[in-house]
Amino acid sequence: MVKKILLCFLFFISLQTLKADEGVTTKIYVSTTGSDLAEGTQSQPLASLNMALRKARELRRLQDKNIKNGIYIILKDGNYRLEEAVFIRPEDSGTAESPTVVQAENTGKAILNGGVNIKNWKKAGAINGLKPGTVWVADAATKAGEILNYRQLWVNGQKAVRAKSTSGSEMERILSWDKKEQTCWIPFKDKSVKFEPGMEMFIQQWWAIANLRIKKMDIQGDSAKLFFEQPESRIQSEHPWPAPWISKKTGNSPFQLNNALCLLNEPGEWYLDRQKGKIYYYPRAGEQMNQAQVVAPVLENLLQITGTIDGPVQHIRIEGLAFQYSNWLRPSQQGHVPLQAGMYLLDAYKLKIPGTPDKAGLENQAWIGRPQSAVSVNYTNNITFEGCNFQHLSSTGLDLHRGTNNNTIKGNLFKDIGGSGINIGIFSDEAVETHLPYQPKDVRELCQNELITDNLITDVTNEDWGTVGISAGFVKNITIAHNEISDVSYTGIGLGWGWTKSINAMSNNKVLANKIHHYGKHLYDVAAIYTLSAQPGSLIADNYIDSIYLNPYAHDPFHWFYLYTDEGSSYFTVKNNWVPAEKFLQNANGPGNVWTNNSAFVNDSVKANAGIRKPFQYLVKERFVDRTWPLQEVPHFAAVELLGADLDVAKIKSIAIANGVIEPQFYQWKNHLVLYGKLNRIQSLEKDLAEAFPAVKMKTYSRSVYNFQRNINCKDAVVAPEWEHVLLTANLVDDEKMQSEYLEYHRTQFEKWPEVAQGFCNADFQQLQVFKNGRQLLLVISIPKGKTLDELNPKTTENNPRVDDWNKIMSQYQTGIEGTKPGESWVFLKKLD
Repeated sequence: MVKKILLCFLFFISLQTLKADEGVTTKIYVSTTGSDLAEGTQSQPLASLNMALRKARELRRLQDKNIKNGIYIILKDGNYRLEEAVFIRPEDSGTAESPTVVQAENTGKAILNGGVNIKNWKKAGAINGLKPGTVWVADAATKAGEILNYRQLWVNGQKAVRAKSTSGSEMERILSWDKKEQTCWIPFKDKSVKFEPGMEMFIQQWWAIANLRIKKMDIQGDSAKLFFEQPESRIQSEHPWPAPWISKKTGNSPFQLNNALCLLNEPGEWYLDRQKGKIYYYPRAGEQMNQAQVVAPVLENLLQITGTIDGPVQHIRIEGLAFQYSNWLRPSQQGHVPLQAGMYLLDAYKLKIPGTPDKAGLENQAWIGRPQSAVSVNYTNNITFEGCNFQHLSSTGLDLHRGTNNNTIKGNLFKDIGGSGINIGIFSDEAVETHLPYQPKDVRELCQNELITDNLITDVTNEDWGTVGISAGFVKNITIAHNEISDVSYTGIGLGWGWTKSINAMSNNKVLANKIHHYGKHLYDVAAIYTLSAQPGSLIADNYIDSIYLNPYAHDPFHWFYLYTDEGSSYFTVKNNWVPAEKFLQNANGPGNVWTNNSAFVNDSVKANAGIRKPFQYLVKERFVDRTWPLQEVPHFAAVELLGADLDVAKIKSIAIANGVIEPQFYQWKNHLVLYGKLNRIQSLEKDLAEAFPAVKMKTYSRSVYNFQRNINCKDAVVAPEWEHVLLTANLVDDEKMQSEYLEYHRTQFEKWPEVAQGFCNADFQQLQVFKNGRQLLLVISIPKGKTLDELNPKTTENNPRVDDWNKIMSQYQTGIEGTKPGESWVFLKKLD
C-alpha cells in the first residue's frame, strides 16, 4: 500500500513544470489524441479537460510545491467532444499568486463541442412535391437507444432553418386570439399543410416572441383554429404583457408554423422525425451533403463554474477556448412564453384589483424562469474569460447568474447565438414575483464589481428574438465598456429589472464607450441601451449608437429609440452619447435622472474611442451585419403645413407623437398651421392627418434644398445643446427659369458665396434650412435657446457686405404667399405654446 501511494505521488509531481524566479508553474497538457491514463505532459497529454482539472485539484489538495506560480491547463488544437459538461468547483480554485489557468494553445482552436455529427446522408424520394433527390435524409442520432432531440442544426457552420410555413423572412398574421378559450385563428389557405405531432407556432408579440406547441388544429375553409399544449396555453392567454397584438392599423401579430415534414420546401430547411428516426435536409446551393459537416447540439451546458456562497470558486482564468454547439430543449418540453429579455413565464395573469405594496397601479403578476446557457457561472470571485469564442449556441452564451464578484469578461467573441450573448445578475427568483424590488439580506448573492469589456457580440438573439446582446438584471458596481454589438433582434444592452422606483440592490452601474449598431431587427419597444428601475450612481456615457434595422412586422413602427430609460429608471446620468438623432424615451421614470449632451454633435472622439480596443481589434473581422435587411430612416427635421380654420392642435400633436415625431412644435400665420420637428417615414403621418382632417389641405416639407449646419460649415464650432426654431414662409416667383436659378444659387452657395455661411457662423446660427413644396418656401433658422433672431441676425452682415449683396439678389426671386401685403415676401410664423 505504501509503495502504491508513493507511486501515485510521484505520478502527480511528474507533470511538466516551468522554473520561475519565485517558484515553479505547473503545466498540464490535453489533446484530442491523448489519453486520460497518460501523465499530462506535452509529450503524453491527457484526453479531457475534466481529467486535467482533477489532476490540478489533487495538486492543490496535496499543496504541491510545484504550483507556487499557478497551474496552466493547456488544450492543444482540436475538437473536444463532450459527453458531459465540464465542471469547475471550489476545490479547483487558485489564488492571486497561484491561479488555475485553462487556456487554448492557439486562440479559438481548442473547441469544447456539445454536439454530434449527423453522417451518411442519402438522397430522399419525392418530398412535398419536390423532385426526388432534392431533399436528403439520414438516420437520426441516438443515445442510450433513444432518438436525440434538438431544435437547431448547423451545416458547415451555418445555422439551418427549422422547416416552417412561410417563405424566407416572411410571416403571416393571426386572425384573432380567444383568451378565454385559449385558442387562435389563423389563415389557412395552403391545404398541403397538415397537422403533425410536434408542430409548433412561433408568434411575435410586442417586445417578445412565444413558442407554442400545437395540440390540435381544426380547419374550417380558409382558416384554422389552433389549440395548444399546457402550460404555455394558459400562460399565453392569461398574461397581459406582452400579449398577441390585434390592430387594424399596423396588423395583427405575425406568426409562422414550424417543425413538420409537410413544411419542408425551401433550401436550408430541416426536419427531425423522431418517430421514424430520420432527419431531412434541403441543401442550400453549393452544399455537398456527402462531404458536409452537419452538427446537431446535444448538451445544454458545456461548462459550469459553480461554488457556494461560503465557498466560491476563485482565481480561475479561461483563455482562448471555443464553446460550440449547445442545446436547449425547454420550448420543446413546456413551450416558451417570455416576459422580457428571454426570461420565460412560469405563471402570469392580470389582477382584478390592481396594486401591490410596492406599486399601487400594478395590474398584473408574473413569475419567471431563466433560459439555459452554454457556460454558467455561480458563486465565483476573480474569474476571467478572455479571448474565448462562443459560437453556434442555442440559448444564452455566457451566464453569470448569482453570487459572482470581481469577474472579468474581456476580448471574447459571441456569434451565432440563439439567445443573449451575455446574461448577468439575478432576474427575480422563480419564487419571487418579478416586479418586486430585489434586496437580498446577504449581498454576496449579488453579481457585483464585474467588468465586461472589449467583446464583439454579433448575430446573437437569432432564435429567441426578445433576448439581448448583453442583459443585466439586479447588478451592482458593474462596468460594461468598449464592447461592439451588432445584428441583434431586439435591444443591444439591457440594464436592470423590476420596473420599480424603489431603492433596491442595484447601484453604481456603468455603460461606457460601447459601439452598438444594426439592432431591432425583429422587435420594437427597443433601444440600443435600455434601463429599468432605480440604480443610484449609475452612468451611461460616451457610447456610439447608429443604424437600427427597419422592422417589417413591428406592433408599433415608431416605438424604437436610441436610448430608453423605462419604468422606474431613477438616478441615472446619461451624457455624451453619440446618436444620429435625439430619439429617446423616458417612460414612467423615477427621480434623479440627468440627461446632457446626447446627440450627433458630441465630440468626434466619442465615435473614435467607442468599441473594441487593442489588443482585441482583430475580433472586428468577425462582425456580422445583414446587408440585405433595410435600415430605419434617421429622424430629420421636416414640416407639415395644414391650411384650415380652427384646427385641433392637441389632436394633431397626439397624431404626431404616435408617428414618432421628436419634439413636435407648432407655428401659425393666419390659417397656416405648421407642425415642425424631427420625423421619419413622413408618409404615415400624412396618412393619419389626412384621415383625421379630410377637408384640410396639407403640404409636407421633407427634404431641404439648402442646409447650413454649424457643426459642418463653421470652423471649430461649438453646437448649442438646445435650440429655438424661427419659421418663415414665402413663395418663389411664378417663373420656372428664375426658380431654377434660385435653386442653383443655393446649391453652389458654399463654394461661390462662402461669406454667407460665414455670416451665419458669426450670428451663432445652429442650422438654417430652406424647404420647398411647389413654389412655396419654408425657411427655418435654428438659434441657441434663450437667444432671439433680432439680436443675432445683424451679425450676419457685420463687416460682411457680400451678405447684403446675396440678400438683394435673392429678393428678386421671392414673393409673398397668398394673404401677404403688397411688397411683402417673407412672413414669420408665430410659435404656439
